[in-house]
Amino acid sequence: MSDLPRKAVTRTAKLAALPLGFAGRATWGLGRRIGGKSAEIVSKELQQRTADQLFKVLGELKGGAMKFGQALSVFESALPEEVAGPYRAALTKLQEAAPPMPSGTVHAVLAERLGEGWREMFLEFEEKPAAAASIGQVHRAVWHDGRVVAVKVQYPGAGEALLSDLTQLSRFVRLLGPLIPGMDMKPLITEMRDRVSEELDYALEAESQREHAAEFADDPDVVVPDVVHQSEQVLITEWIDGKPLADVISGGSAEERDRAGQLLARFLFSGPARTGLLHADPHPGNFRLLPPDEGVEDGEYRLGVLDFGTVDRLPGGLPDTIGYALRMTLEGDAEGVYDLLREDGFVKESIDLDPDAVLDYLLPIIEPAAADEFTFTRSWMRNQAARIADPRSPAHQLGRQLNLPPAYLLIHRVTLSTIGVLCQLNATVRLRDELEDWLPGFLPDEEEEEEEGTT
Repeated sequence: MSDLPRKAVTRTAKLAALPLGFAGRATWGLGRRIGGKSAEIVSKELQQRTADQLFKVLGELKGGAMKFGQALSVFESALPEEVAGPYRAALTKLQEAAPPMPSGTVHAVLAERLGEGWREMFLEFEEKPAAAASIGQVHRAVWHDGRVVAVKVQYPGAGEALLSDLTQLSRFVRLLGPLIPGMDMKPLITEMRDRVSEELDYALEAESQREHAAEFADDPDVVVPDVVHQSEQVLITEWIDGKPLADVISGGSAEERDRAGQLLARFLFSGPARTGLLHADPHPGNFRLLPPDEGVEDGEYRLGVLDFGTVDRLPGGLPDTIGYALRMTLEGDAEGVYDLLREDGFVKESIDLDPDAVLDYLLPIIEPAAADEFTFTRSWMRNQAARIADPRSPAHQLGRQLNLPPAYLLIHRVTLSTIGVLCQLNATVRLRDELEDWLPGFLPDEEEEEEEGTT
């Protein structure tokens, strides 16, 4: 048996064992309760054991398993606090770490893609990887012209691993559902499968990163490293230092948290408006908080953005339906919001809903857009998740009748993911400022503004 099939079999076996492990721990928990342990203690022990096995397996694997874990990690703040504890540390590990490729494998890929004399392209090359992602790992190096660079090397067989992992995960997706209340895991995994080919294409990633780097080249707030060299399975970009967002979440100051949150929101809404592209992988491992630029007086922290392997192409920026719907909801225009949602396919023609009930469903969700500034907290996120997940609540019943048009699927997930990170940061953010600056339709058009000015 060749090495690759043997690894594939091992990966499949590990993933396939997860549902059996869940069932086994449920039986173990029942036995503990029969033995006299309280349900609360047993539940916590059960959660700990579940977290240990699930994230141990996801963390040991690259490909789709790790990618799923990273995507899941941004929703940790939606978990009830008594459940979140066992998951938090394990989830955070998935954002920045994975088992490294052997040096020999890295050298073989570089020799194949850059040529046998690949070492001559670098003044220095660090053998130990600086970071790992779902389909590749990053080495710090010094390019031949003296620039410090990040060398991303794709894992051999990464495409097969991604598809294999996601196929296995989809087979027991119902067991994963309870991890995040109110979130349907199946579309998340389906979407990841659909985007495998894009993420494996480093030429496409390089193009997206170049566009962002050019647009944000002189931006005082956002830093995007430029592409230095690209070939199949190898992407070399400028290196940026800074504090990983995961470290800001776990131990950053209030100033760091608020600044990181503000810039994260700014990048989410300004990116599509400025580049026609939406960075679609907003887990904390893809962001750095950089110190103020030395050449700028009274400078502030900046946000470094990495990994443009997954983007949504939005030539006109974010759809103006989002801005119009937000504005009309805040204005209390139930009929107008309902008509707009029906027109864009959020309410199917076969469904009839009460516009006022739809407005009541939306208002708590968009609370951050109503205030001059809003503090995103885990408790707020948990309350939103619980409201939508509780089968007895009107919000749950109404939510089940709404539809998410395919064109909005990635926008929806990226927005939710970003909000999840803001809640992990516990950041106070002037979200309304960013919406007014960058979201089409959020502000009244010029004619309405002129009319208001004359009244």
